[in-house]
Amino acid sequence: MLFRFSLYGFLKNQRYFEPFIILFFLDKGLSFTLIGVLVAIREFSTNLMEIPSGALADLYGRRRVMIVSFVAYLVSFFLFATGEGFWQFAGAMVLYAGGDAFRTGTHKAMIFTWLRRENRLDEKTKVYGITRSWSKIGSAVSLVPATACVFWLKDYSFVFYFAMVPYLLGIINFLFYPAWLDGPRQKTGIKEVFRHLGGTFKLILKETRLRRLILESMTYEGTFKSGKDYLQPIVQQAALAVPIMISLEAESRTAILIGVVYFVVNLVSAFGSRRSHRFVEKFGSEDAGIRIVWRASFWAYLVLVPLLYFGWELAAIGAFLLLFLLQNLFRPMQISRFEEFSDETRGATVLSVESQAKTAATMVIAPTLGAVVDLVGTGGTAAFWPVGFAGVLMAGLMILTSGKRGEPND
Repeated sequence: MLFRFSLYGFLKNQRYFEPFIILFFLDKGLSFTLIGVLVAIREFSTNLMEIPSGALADLYGRRRVMIVSFVAYLVSFFLFATGEGFWQFAGAMVLYAGGDAFRTGTHKAMIFTWLRRENRLDEKTKVYGITRSWSKIGSAVSLVPATACVFWLKDYSFVFYFAMVPYLLGIINFLFYPAWLDGPRQKTGIKEVFRHLGGTFKLILKETRLRRLILESMTYEGTFKSGKDYLQPIVQQAALAVPIMISLEAESRTAILIGVVYFVVNLVSAFGSRRSHRFVEKFGSEDAGIRIVWRASFWAYLVLVPLLYFGWELAAIGAFLLLFLLQNLFRPMQISRFEEFSDETRGATVLSVESQAKTAATMVIAPTLGAVVDLVGTGGTAAFWPVGFAGVLMAGLMILTSGKRGEPND
């Protein structure tokens, strides 16, 4: 099963459009504010579907929900490829959100079910880190066809068509998951779904530590997700400024440099995920490891501010690489911290609440950050310094409100 879990992550991350999505929207004439609004639409839609999707997965079967998720992705890719305006992209974002909502939390719960059955729960950080690393390896591999597509066809739209193939293979992979991974499901009515949700919310309100974990996920992941894609226009600026491949067109130079940078990003991300359990072993616990990551993230964001403001693109790219590494150290440890609250009957629902909290934060931060970038409007890389400032603000807030063990101060 570890192979199939890893294959899922590898295929899921064959998102050939991802390194070019901001450039795709800019090429279609959208401002950073409208791009932020599209991200907010995606996150808001995910919020609406996130927790019910987790409850439905627990009650009706997780494999079925995963297949529904991939079908939603396929339709969204088609709409992106054929769309030309804001509202068409907004519809595609809603479907993409459906894919995210029915996937996140559900597959993690399946992994925890397998670990319990195999009596390997003590390896949860290691196993999740391995499967996540294969997702990042998948992202790295995907850059070869993605870069080739943009380089030769010079049209970002085609990458959405190509992304449909691995998602069809992903559906086939789910068909070979054993039936017991669906969990102790039962066919029931909509009332039971909401009763299930209500019980989960009572658990969250009761447990102070669980509320803190959700707040940390909101802050860290919301800030990171809102800012990470600004790396694309920064790389574009670097491609125009660095005197290499000057015989090529600007778009071709950008495609090649983005391919190289994101290949490194994904190798760094895979390394971080695979070594996350070593981080826990070194510092003694997930809580201790998370505290180190918060502090390192604060300094990385702080350094990023002047690098962006003064237009030092190559150094800024290096700071982003560090942030990707830290995020991939953070994620496996953070998911492992939720396991103590994720029993067999509520596993997908609790993790869906966590995922919904992340999307809620991104829904607020992304359009705000886009509007600030447009407002600064200095031209070039200097306009992106608010990305670093947002990270400093959020990381600083979490560090100041953290007690000795990463819990709220009394």
